[in-house]
Amino acid sequence: MRKRRKIITVSTAVAAAATLPLLMSPVVSAAVLEDDDESSRMTRLYAPPPDRDSYRQVARLAWRGDFRDSAGLLSMVRTPQAVWYGDETPEQVERLVRRTTRSADWQGRLPVLALYNVPGRDCGSYSSGGADSLAEYEAWIDAVAAGIGDREVLIILEPDSLALLPSDCADASNAAQTAVEQQTVIEEQTTADEQTTADEQTAADGQSAADGQPAADGQPAAQEQPAAEESPTELPPLPDPGASTAPPTGSAAPGTGQEAAQTPGQQLPDALPATSETPAPKPPEVQEPAALEPSASQTPAPEPSTEQPGTLPELPPLPTPDPVTPEPGNSLDPDELDTPVVEDPETAARYSEINYAVDVLTALGQTSVYLDAGHAGWHSVSSIVPRLIKAGIDRATGFALNVSHYQTDPDSTWYGRLISSCLAYADEGGDPEKCADQSWSRRHARRWLRAHAPDDPAGMKHYVTDTSRNGQGPWTPRDRHIDAQSWCNPPGRGLGRRPTTHTGDALMDAALWVKTPGESDGRCLRGTDGPLDPVRGTVNPEAGEWFPDQALELVRYADPAVKVFRRTAGR
Repeated sequence: MRKRRKIITVSTAVAAAATLPLLMSPVVSAAVLEDDDESSRMTRLYAPPPDRDSYRQVARLAWRGDFRDSAGLLSMVRTPQAVWYGDETPEQVERLVRRTTRSADWQGRLPVLALYNVPGRDCGSYSSGGADSLAEYEAWIDAVAAGIGDREVLIILEPDSLALLPSDCADASNAAQTAVEQQTVIEEQTTADEQTTADEQTAADGQSAADGQPAADGQPAAQEQPAAEESPTELPPLPDPGASTAPPTGSAAPGTGQEAAQTPGQQLPDALPATSETPAPKPPEVQEPAALEPSASQTPAPEPSTEQPGTLPELPPLPTPDPVTPEPGNSLDPDELDTPVVEDPETAARYSEINYAVDVLTALGQTSVYLDAGHAGWHSVSSIVPRLIKAGIDRATGFALNVSHYQTDPDSTWYGRLISSCLAYADEGGDPEKCADQSWSRRHARRWLRAHAPDDPAGMKHYVTDTSRNGQGPWTPRDRHIDAQSWCNPPGRGLGRRPTTHTGDALMDAALWVKTPGESDGRCLRGTDGPLDPVRGTVNPEAGEWFPDQALELVRYADPAVKVFRRTAGR
């Protein structure tokens, strides 16, 4: 009897798994019909074919009889979301983009493309890669444009490209190192200090032996390394100078690698305690991280000049004036004070790359291009606005917020309004440094907006937001002694607002699912040796791979909740 019951149960699960797409089609149709009710006021967005691994998870859930989670997951993966392109050759990306845009055009829907191939992306972290040079990137953008043609497309151009410039990677001292490497630096420093202490103790024991005193461990001095007395010229090995003077590297960023700029590199003290714990990172800053001071072992002492009398001891007057110091009375151009004489070549190339992409893509006629502006918990308004201006925001459609992040909708819309107002203020000759900031009180910020923001939103830059994973807002870790990497597969997050172009905000063009919900941000070592994520206790998939545990969390903690049952009309 039990065997027959088991066979019936398994057969039912197999039949349900095989017919699940057909069974769930009413659920998906209900979601589409819910959007179509407002089709006259909004643009219908394109839903790309789901990941095969997501369908496998849907079938496994149905096999186990978990039909609610199975239906919710299926509804999630068939919701309109962005199609990501990066790392393909120009020939490949042209063919793939043409296929996607043609499919969307046949369906009468608007596709959202996330272009992610800028050189040096993600500071070389979990989502590292991209084109190898400016010329290669330009050829890739040309191929994307050829694949789009004259079809209507919405483009999210290079997430993190402006909020995480190459100069930010250098300032955070983690352009090419990961959290594992940071731990290695600390361990090497501790080992060097312990070795130095041991050598000093050995030398002291040897000296005690020469004076006829017993060694520290109570053994006769004659038994302590006689070779050291026979070769007095040999000295104990010195620790690596770079290990004690060079600042440690910060943990690498992911998914889209934002932590590199959000958590500035920390200067280690000259003597580290003998511990393997990674220092707790500082909270995200809204200002741009300041450049690290060079170590004394790496930079020679500066020449004395009239501008720095207190940096060196008093010296006799030089026979000739310092050629670097300007002559008294000479005035400098105020513009030169704001612009560094020597610009980081990689950062300058980044601006050239984004400007080229803006010009090529906007020339297509029916393409809307939105530049990266980070999120409300990352850069201040006065920090991100100059970057947008340098990247060609005046020729782009607008900017994108919260891509692959978890900031709430109210925080993103307020941040977007401040950025848009500051861009308009700067366009009229205003100084971005004087713009209202998200750290201001709402009362003072609104007062600034009334005085400086345009009355007509049509003359301001618009924005879009990523709501794919912000249903529960950002994650705050309980353990403050780890490198939280709060952007990297945080637990307990949920789906956010469903994609729509009917936002109710004159400046907000769309709420989109840019980051593919269910795809991993990376391994998330959080300052440990790995391979386990210390928060989840599992080995996370590589960036871009399907993450079943996170996918289920997004469905279960979605806000608003995922509707898996279709309501009968008239009830």
